[in-house]
Amino acid sequence: MRHLLYPSETSESTYTIPFENYYDEGYRGIIFDIDNTLVPHGAPADNRAVELFDRLHEMGFKTLLLSNNKEPRVAPFAQAVEAEYIHMANKPLLKGYLKAMEKMGTEPANTLFVGDQIFTDVWGANRAGMHTILVGQIDKKEEIQIVLKRRLEAVVLFFYKRHVRKHGK
Repeated sequence: MRHLLYPSETSESTYTIPFENYYDEGYRGIIFDIDNTLVPHGAPADNRAVELFDRLHEMGFKTLLLSNNKEPRVAPFAQAVEAEYIHMANKPLLKGYLKAMEKMGTEPANTLFVGDQIFTDVWGANRAGMHTILVGQIDKKEEIQIVLKRRLEAVVLFFYKRHVRKHGK
């Protein structure tokens, strides 16, 4: 049984994930967190994010931004990258993840989730049955509640890495 706090895999950055390989494997939808996954916390969509989403859409992926932020933060970002979005998603509750797949017309078996936090992004997406990719945070400067969560995440990552070394992915 898969540990719900362990990602399916990790990547140093969203921008180094080999999305072409996932498309070839049959994945058709990607759900992204925004802050510290695609851009630094609070930053608008930059050229790198826009180019990534253009590439994903050209490949045939459906994309959606799933965020706990309010609509004024999420909507302009989604518009810039031409993606669907769900704001105030209450991650890690399942409702947002399930609604995201419904909006994209995908199911857990062909949906990826990319995010930078274990206790919101990975835990929720794992519970929804998706393939999860935990990426390194873009910016170390974060709100205090996230900094505290990162300390707990470090413990989980320690055991995750030990598990990967012992059992492989």
